[in-house]
Amino acid sequence: MPSEVAEEEFLYERIARQLDAQIQEGVFRVGERLPSVRQLCASERVSPSSAMQALSLLEARGLIEARPKSGFYVRNRRADSTPQPRPSRCALKPALVGVSDIVGQVFKQAGDPRMVPLGAALPSPALLPNDRLSRCLALAARSEPECMGRYDVRPGHPELLRQLARRFAACGCTVPQDEIVVTFGAMEALNVAVRAVTRPGDIVVVESPCYFGILEVLESLGLRALPIPGTCEEGIDLDLLETAIERHRVKAVALVPSFNNPNGSCMSQPRRERLMALLADHGIPLIEDDIYGDLHFGPERPLPVKALDRDGLVLYCGSFSKTLAPGLRVGWVAAGRYTEQARRLKFISSTTTPSINQLAIARYLESAAMDRHLRGLRQAFRTQVAQISEAIVESFPSGTALSQPTGGFYLWVQLPEGVDALDLHRLAAEENIYIAPGQIFCPHTDIRNRIRISCGYPCDARIRKSIHTLGQLVRKLEAHSLRPGQRG
Repeated sequence: MPSEVAEEEFLYERIARQLDAQIQEGVFRVGERLPSVRQLCASERVSPSSAMQALSLLEARGLIEARPKSGFYVRNRRADSTPQPRPSRCALKPALVGVSDIVGQVFKQAGDPRMVPLGAALPSPALLPNDRLSRCLALAARSEPECMGRYDVRPGHPELLRQLARRFAACGCTVPQDEIVVTFGAMEALNVAVRAVTRPGDIVVVESPCYFGILEVLESLGLRALPIPGTCEEGIDLDLLETAIERHRVKAVALVPSFNNPNGSCMSQPRRERLMALLADHGIPLIEDDIYGDLHFGPERPLPVKALDRDGLVLYCGSFSKTLAPGLRVGWVAAGRYTEQARRLKFISSTTTPSINQLAIARYLESAAMDRHLRGLRQAFRTQVAQISEAIVESFPSGTALSQPTGGFYLWVQLPEGVDALDLHRLAAEENIYIAPGQIFCPHTDIRNRIRISCGYPCDARIRKSIHTLGQLVRKLEAHSLRPGQRG
């Protein structure tokens, strides 16, 4: 028996050493899956217990991590130990927004195929079920060809509304079908939601940093934004939110509680409950943008704040643009007590969302394909986030801070002091690299040295080379800012 135990120890240690060496040599890269227990048993001719002991040993050393029902993956230890960006500084004063001009300048090259899409807010088309969706479109056209010959002024196609209500129920929300208004993507949903609860001059609380699309909506409607800082871990500071509500006549709050764009924060369940209770006490509506909720890396989807709403105060916005079909432009708003206003505003804005697109997505959702697709998409994004994080840590200078999101596909990067993100954007564009500078995500705060990096595309050689180039540009700008006479 002692010799058998010794042999078992030798076997699992040998396997662990081999895997360790392969990780160090890059055979298995950060975010990639290691061979399964069954595969190790077959290739190394060992028992399942030996294979499992080898993997557990590497996990104890911090080299790999176990993911439920998925296997073991290589960890990014350097990114895990990198500090996260600090919260921005805000004065708790509402002000008119002025980001449209800078957003227009930043996104001039967004559709240029020569640009490396590190600023793109979309998944790679290769990750989406385009072939199956095209068949669903063809099926929809054959089954209801009259859809293409008329305006459909209903709030949504009944088949899509039914599927959306089922998906709401699956994530803990009871939303009647007649509360849902289908829109042209989430941007129209946000526009409709904001207009339903505000008038020009009103104050709307946003998180800092905040999705620039929300800021553009506020700017276009003559609303005042009241930015409140948030962390990369938990999102908006609820104590400061409560103070802001006491000081100002806040008419609405607009947030992305799950995997905020751009900093990736995800509000915990107790904080969601506190947020809902606070807003309910003051009768303030919440515009909840939950477009990234299905892209969680953990085993469970975050419960939408909408699921906690007992008074119809939450206007829940979402779309399939980040998960399924950006080109079909199908989104929705579940507007609670503001449903009639949302219906009217949708009609004024665009009359209808093409029924053929709605029906195609409904056909896709009828099968089990969506859940399988989302599992694969989440795994891809988790791997891409890990690998691009590793590349940033390797390439950027000390003094760089990096978010560690638990869902979505964005990284929020704080550059060394003195590095201006707009300068970096300009230099990067000259190298055919497209990034999103921090200035577009909140104009009232000091976030000039932040950038958002998208991990929507696989981390191939082109992406890695571009990140290395970005790191060199950051070092160049940092050195320039430190020269005598160059400060300020």
